[in-house]
Amino acid sequence: MTAPVFLVDKVASGTVLLDGPEGRHAVSVRRLQPGEPVVLTDGAGSGAFGTVASAEGKDRLYVAVDEVREEPTPRPRITVVQALPKGDRGELAVETMTETGVDAIVPWAASRCITQWKGERGQKSLGKWRGTAREAGKQSRRLRFPEVAEVHSTRQVAALLGSADLAAVLHEEGSSPLARAELPAAGSIVLVVGPEGGVSPEELAAFAEAGAGAYRLGASVLRTSTAGTAGVALLLGRSGRWG
Repeated sequence: MTAPVFLVDKVASGTVLLDGPEGRHAVSVRRLQPGEPVVLTDGAGSGAFGTVASAEGKDRLYVAVDEVREEPTPRPRITVVQALPKGDRGELAVETMTETGVDAIVPWAASRCITQWKGERGQKSLGKWRGTAREAGKQSRRLRFPEVAEVHSTRQVAALLGSADLAAVLHEEGSSPLARAELPAAGSIVLVVGPEGGVSPEELAAFAEAGAGAYRLGASVLRTSTAGTAGVALLLGRSGRWG
């Protein structure tokens, strides 16, 4: 049986109590029994591997931890700047990028985005993205969940690109394939995925001034909700992180 992953505030050795919403899910939904394997993580790289010792009530699970592991910081670090898609496609993008292995996701309010995050609605949408990243991290059995930043303006994205070791903008008219870009052995890679309407000329100019190059993935044009996942998979394979 594949051990389910549960999120805890702090990873510890010995016998650990899992309660609250995670405990309820383990006891009342998963109905875990003594002896079954369990993984506990703080989502920041620490993981406790053990088995169920006992369960109490509807939301209290005691886990006997056999081993605590620390996952090293990934190198190079991969960040995807994701333009805000329509409907629930943003959550789809976050889910699949998390399962693939992205390290950070930055929502971007591009000029051609139909969807806009403002006020309470924006905070609610950001909460959905963060919740999706958390659940997808658990589902894919990651010990280090991706960070989901506050929504960025074009100026803020340009600053982020300016500090990256490799700054790349996915664009159908990019002169170079991402598959041939020179990757840093460490440091950071920032990949920009534009909206369905594309990155505007003004945005491309601002990103180029910050040091970003325009790259293409292949002959076909992907939707904004899938391009980031494809780009992350390519970078993970080429950088050796999938080795």
